[in-house]
Amino acid sequence: MQTRVSSRHGQLSPASQSKIEAKVSRLTRYFDRLTALNVTIDLQNSSLPVVEIVASSEHFHELVSHETSPQLWRSVDGAVQKMEQQLRKHKEKVRDHKHVQSSRRS
Repeated sequence: MQTRVSSRHGQLSPASQSKIEAKVSRLTRYFDRLTALNVTIDLQNSSLPVVEIVASSEHFHELVSHETSPQLWRSVDGAVQKMEQQLRKHKEKVRDHKHVQSSRRS
């Protein structure tokens, strides 16, 4: 799985990038078929950083989560939490769809 952390309208320190990458890489626990995670941090308004996470997976469209908060780390945690919920929901749909029992009898 590829993880990419980028920023707009500002720079992130390498330590911050590695911390964000570590937090986002935990998402593979919820859905193991992820192929790429792209994290974009928009620092245009320094008092309200915007974090966007785009997750790409096999045989499914991209999942996107956004979060805005006064602190960067709260934004990152909120976006990761939203993505966790989406991945759990998607995994349940996939799992339930494959194991549906038919009530019709031949």
